[in-house]
Amino acid sequence: MTGNTSDEGIITVLLERLTTQRLPRVLDLHARVERGERLSDYDIGFLSQVMEDAERAKPLCDRNPQLAEICTKMVSLYGAITSRALANEGGDADR
Repeated sequence: MTGNTSDEGIITVLLERLTTQRLPRVLDLHARVERGERLSDYDIGFLSQVMEDAERAKPLCDRNPQLAEICTKMVSLYGAITSRALANEGGDADR
């Protein structure tokens, strides 16, 4: 790692969590909203927690440039999910 060496353990844990827990769930939510489904309160709570975690991890990403691409892609994915979920909610209001 080219950043702060004390970050290595944290990065390892966060990447493990991302690949085994967060990413599979986020990809499932993305597929669901792309099909026009609505998010449950539980799903919204999950995304809220993920966004809070991403905000807390921002300094880590800033200190370790090799993480920039994955951090950017994940935030973009969260944005796409929330935008589409909002559109799905609005579409039902017209019915």
